[in-house]
Amino acid sequence: MTTNKVDFSSVRWGSVEWTNLCTLYLRACESRLAQPVLGDHAAAEAVARIDYDFKRMRRASQPWANQFLVGLRAKQLDDWTVDFLTRRPDAVVLHLGCGLDTRAFRVRRPDTVDWFDVDQPGVVELRRKLYDDGPGYRMIGSSVTDAGWLDEVPTGRPTLVVAEGLLMYLAPADVRELLQRITDRFEHGEIDFDTIAPIGPKLSRLISNGMVKWGISDMREVERWNPRLQLVERVPAYRHYKTIPPTAQRLLFGALNATVAGRYDVLNRFTF
Repeated sequence: MTTNKVDFSSVRWGSVEWTNLCTLYLRACESRLAQPVLGDHAAAEAVARIDYDFKRMRRASQPWANQFLVGLRAKQLDDWTVDFLTRRPDAVVLHLGCGLDTRAFRVRRPDTVDWFDVDQPGVVELRRKLYDDGPGYRMIGSSVTDAGWLDEVPTGRPTLVVAEGLLMYLAPADVRELLQRITDRFEHGEIDFDTIAPIGPKLSRLISNGMVKWGISDMREVERWNPRLQLVERVPAYRHYKTIPPTAQRLLFGALNATVAGRYDVLNRFTF
């Protein structure tokens, strides 16, 4: 991780890069709590080196609740990641749509793991201002829907694929093709990703110009798309709400978990 102060003033409000920076900021905010859920101290270190108007971002991002929104989801995916790497320390990890996330540094990955963070070239260009390639770690600037980037990833080893906040922004055909490419290229492993309910794209067409394109409720449909994929776990994104220290936010996320929201935003774990 680079140590010099970096200028992010070119990041445009509302852009993809801004959204990634906002998520990094929320994780940094959460890490400063006395008893954080995620405790992403690498995010806090990154934010401390960024030259940007975070006062304005704070007003827009509303950390009071949103820091737990991102923290709870990330913690569950981190737990699944650690579990896989504990069992398969010789693994290859693909973090798709990584944004500015610090999962590669946040989890204790064995030295024998090769980790690839993949995102759009513009996002990776911004990411390189904060992080460096190094032994067992590399960034790839490419759309995940392009086929070529997979040629840069070694095969013949257990493979973990993590996609957080990504697949719902792809067209259904692109989701199917991406999953097929992964299972065609790698012999065995695990794919962990979040999904939203089918109403998500419909709501998106009304309020956000159709940015959200894919929603699903029956994950067996994914198994029908790709018989190599087997669903082993499916949990609400807020399942660990009881770990939130502040009472008001804990009650809020408990209510979300117990209602329709708990079925709207879920995390899925597949093996292949």
